[in-house]
Amino acid sequence: MSRRDKDHPIKVVPLKDHAAAPAAAAALTYRGGPLLAAVEVTTIFWGGWWKQTPQSVLIGQLNAFFDDILASSLMDQLSEYGTSKIQIGHGKRVATATIDTAPPASVDDTAIAQFLESLLTAGTVPKANSNSLYFIYTPSGTTVTLTGQASCQAFCGYHEAASTSLYYAVEPYPDCTGCTSDFAPFQALCITSSHELCEAVTDPQPGEGWYDDANGEIGDICAWQTKTVDGYTVQLEWSNKASACK
Repeated sequence: MSRRDKDHPIKVVPLKDHAAAPAAAAALTYRGGPLLAAVEVTTIFWGGWWKQTPQSVLIGQLNAFFDDILASSLMDQLSEYGTSKIQIGHGKRVATATIDTAPPASVDDTAIAQFLESLLTAGTVPKANSNSLYFIYTPSGTTVTLTGQASCQAFCGYHEAASTSLYYAVEPYPDCTGCTSDFAPFQALCITSSHELCEAVTDPQPGEGWYDDANGEIGDICAWQTKTVDGYTVQLEWSNKASACK
């Protein structure tokens, strides 16, 4: 399992009060890497905590969110980032899994990647293909760490590549006001999930797809700016064509 080297960028959903305004000249450029033309999402809920009320309701809500959003106008926006060889279109949710074994109270990204690999080896989740994207949701009380930074202290979520063809996003439960603000937990998760979804589609190998050296990925430029799509609160995403978040 090859990891990105230290020179590649790591971009995360920042806490709301850490979100920075984009540089005036924000513009994504294509670096020649992979894109997810028809993304296939698998949701993974890590820990028996997710089976308890009221969070058990969130599983159905988040799966319904992906079922709708993956065929919505939010995905239509991303078509401008297609290339002559890769056209970005609608996606679909292909599976969901709830894993009874709980993660440790603090879990690093390296352990999360190993956890995903173990699920793939066991056949618990669908095998990866060039469009696969695994969303891993951790329970309340679990701190996720990434390169020395911690969830609810520095970030609310992120996406990564465990290898050249294994892509995943990590969504810690929003236990802090910096990751919820005035939003209910479900809305907050929709915002951060839409952020990571759009970034993973347009830049699955971080920094090798559509990227802006000064501002990061399509979602970083518009962090915590929101709109409603089909009744769901989602994040605005950067449009090169409009030179704006939309």
